Amino acid sequence: MPKGIIAIFILLIFYIGKSQEPPKSFTVKYIEGKIQPDGILDEAVWQIAEGPEDFHQYFPSDSTMAERQTQIKMVYNSTTLFIGIKGNAAGPNYNTRSLQRDFRGGGIDQITLVFDTFNDATTAFLFGINPFGVRREGLIANGGSDGGDFTTSWDVKWRGDATIHEDYFVAEMAIPLTSLKFKEGTKKWRFNSYRLDMQTNERTTWTKIPQNQPIFSLAFMGDMVFEKGLGKSRTPLALIPYVNGIASKDFENNETANSFRVGGDAKIAVGNSLNLDLTINPDFSTVEVDNFITNLTRFEVALPERRQFFVDNNDLFGSFGGGRDANPFFSRRIGIAQDTAGNTIENRIIAGARLSGKLNNNLRLGFLNIQTEEDEGNEIPSNNNMMLALQQKVFSRSNVGFFFINRQAINAARFLPEDEEFNRVVGIDYNLASADNSWIGKAYAHKSFQPDDSEGNYSLGFNLGKNTRNLSAIVDVVSIDEEFNSDLGFIRRKDIFKVAKILEGRIWPVKGKINRYEGQVFSVVTWRPGLDFLYSDYNLSVSAGAVFNTLEEVQLAFEKRFVFLTDEFEPTGKDGALPLPANTGYHFNNIGMRFASDQRKLFSYRIAPNYGEFFNGNRFSIESSFNLRFQPKMEIGLNMQYDHIGLPEPFSSTDIWLISPRVNITFNKALFWSTLVQYSNQRDNLGINSRLQWRFAPLSDLFIVYNDNYFVNSFMPRSRSINLKLTYWLNI
Repeated sequence: MPKGIIAIFILLIFYIGKSQEPPKSFTVKYIEGKIQPDGILDEAVWQIAEGPEDFHQYFPSDSTMAERQTQIKMVYNSTTLFIGIKGNAAGPNYNTRSLQRDFRGGGIDQITLVFDTFNDATTAFLFGINPFGVRREGLIANGGSDGGDFTTSWDVKWRGDATIHEDYFVAEMAIPLTSLKFKEGTKKWRFNSYRLDMQTNERTTWTKIPQNQPIFSLAFMGDMVFEKGLGKSRTPLALIPYVNGIASKDFENNETANSFRVGGDAKIAVGNSLNLDLTINPDFSTVEVDNFITNLTRFEVALPERRQFFVDNNDLFGSFGGGRDANPFFSRRIGIAQDTAGNTIENRIIAGARLSGKLNNNLRLGFLNIQTEEDEGNEIPSNNNMMLALQQKVFSRSNVGFFFINRQAINAARFLPEDEEFNRVVGIDYNLASADNSWIGKAYAHKSFQPDDSEGNYSLGFNLGKNTRNLSAIVDVVSIDEEFNSDLGFIRRKDIFKVAKILEGRIWPVKGKINRYEGQVFSVVTWRPGLDFLYSDYNLSVSAGAVFNTLEEVQLAFEKRFVFLTDEFEPTGKDGALPLPANTGYHFNNIGMRFASDQRKLFSYRIAPNYGEFFNGNRFSIESSFNLRFQPKMEIGLNMQYDHIGLPEPFSSTDIWLISPRVNITFNKALFWSTLVQYSNQRDNLGINSRLQWRFAPLSDLFIVYNDNYFVNSFMPRSRSINLKLTYWLNI
C-alpha cells in the first residue's frame, strides 16, 4: 500500500474544508391560515411572501445567470410548508415522460426543491413537480456525491398542482411538516432548488453549483430561515395494510397454487427525528420487476433495492465498505435463499422492525431486525437478520460510522453444517467529504466471525479523490481475505488485493457546439494474496468524448485486459460447452464507441457497439435503447443487446440476445398501466410483466399484475401468475 497516499489520507482526515462564500438566504414567513395548492397563486399571502430567486445557470454554462428565471415563495403555518413557484419559459411546449408520479431522468421539464433539515450537508429530502402537476419525492444521501446517492423510491404524503400559461408555468405545493424530520425548535434549514428547462435547454440552480459537481450536491446550498422556530412534529401513526390474492401455475412441475395473503406496514414517529417502521408478512409482488442483464463475467451482479420498507435511510445501512467490491450489507439478501438445487427462490419474511434517523444533529442511528421463514422442503432454516449502525458527523461534511451485523439461524442443525449457524460482521468506516466536495474519500476496516473461525477474516480498504473543474483523480485500494464472509452483504470477489486509479480531464470550450470534451484513463490491477500474490487481473481503459450543448454525447474507448483464470470458466452459457481451462492467462483488447441523441426530442436513442478479443476468441456486441414519447399519456421504449462470442474449436461460440420492449400508459395522474417484455436466450426465458395501478387515494393503490414466462427455445410455458393487491395508507 503506497505510504505517500496513506500519509495524504491521514492529513485529509483533519481537513475541514476551505471557506466558501456566505450562503444565500431568505425568510419563510409564518401564517395562521391555509393555502389550497391548486397551482393558481391567487391567495393574498403570496404578495408578501419571500423566497429564492436569481437562479444561476448550471448548463450549458455555470458562469452566467439563468436566461429563464424562476421565482419561489414560501410560507408556513403550524402544520404545513406552502410553496409557490413561477417558472418563466419560452412557450407552453413542455416535455414530460408521463403523468406518473416519481419521474426521473433528463430531457424533461421539472423543478426540484431540496431540504437539508438537519443542516448536516449529508442527507436531504427532495420534492419536485413539473408543469403538468406531476409530483415526485425522494431522498439524497452521502452528500449527493453521485447518482447512486439519489432515490425516488421513498414515498410520503403531500399535495401539489400546476397550471400552464403562455410563457410560464405556476406550481403550488403543500408539504406537511410531519413528512419531514427536523430538530424541534430549529429556525433554519439549508436549501437549494434546481430546474430543467428543455425549451431554452438550460439547467439552473438557486445556489451556484460548478458543472463538475452533481446538480443535487448538498455541498452547495443556501439558508431558509423560519420566522419562528418549528414546533414538535405531531406525526400521525401510519398504518398501511394490504390484501393480496394470487393465482399461479408452475408448468415445469405441473403445479397450481392459489393463495390469499394479508399483512401490512406501520410507520411510527419517535420524536421529531426518528422513524420506526414495522412490517408483518410483507408482500413485494407488485414492486417493479428487475431488468434482465446479460452477464459475461465470472461474478454476481448487484441489482437495486426497490422495496419500500428498506428505502428510508437506506444509506445508513448500505453505504459501508466499498460499494463495488465489499459492501457488508446489501438489503436484497434478505428475503431470498437457495433451494436444494441451488436456484434462487423467495424466502418469506415473517416480520421486521427498522428504527432509523437522528439522535441529535450529528449522530444518526440505524437498527434493523427481520425474521425469515423456515422452508423445510428446501432445507432453509428460519433466520434472524440484524444490523446496528451508528454514524457520527465530524468536521464540515465528513463522518465516522460503526456497524454490527448478525445473521443467526434458528434450529440450524436440521439444515446447516455447524460452521454456517451464524455469521457476524463488525466494522468501522471514515467518510471524507470536504466543504466544497472537492476532496472525497473513505477508509474502512471490517471483520467477520463464523463458528470456530475468528482469525483474520478482514475486509480493508481506502479511497481518495480530488475533483476540480478541469481534472479529477481517484485512487482506490481494497484488500479482502479469502475467509471474509458477510451473508447479508454483496462481496463480488474474495482473496483479492486490488488497486484502481482513475484520471479524468475536462476541457470547456468558450464558443461552439461542444459543451465539454472529456477524457479518462482507468486502470485496475488485482492480485490474489492466498495464491502467493498471483497477478490475477489487469484492466486499462482509455476513453475520450464530447458532450454537445444540444445534449448529444459521443465517446470512443480502448480497453486492454489480462485475466488469469484460477477456475474453469464457460462464458457462452451453452449446455455441454467445454469451459476455458483453469490456471491459464489471457490477454485481450477491444475498442468501442457510444452515441446518445438529444433526450429532449420525442424520439431519442443510445447506441454502443464494441468489438475486440475475448479470452482466446473474439466478441462483437452492440447495446442500444430507443424511446418514443406520445406525451403526456404514453411512452414506448426498446432496449436491445446483442453479443456474438466466437471461440476457437473445441470451445463453443454463440449469439446472445437480450430484447426488452416496454410500454407505459398514464391515463391520468391516478391510473397507470405498464408492460415490460424481456427476451433473453442466455436465461432461456421470455418474460412478460404487465401491471395496472390505480392510486385511488394518496399512497393507496389497487394493483393488478400479470406475469407470464416461457422457455425461449421451445416456446413452452414456464410459469404464469396473476395477482390482485389492495393497499391503503391510513393515518391515525
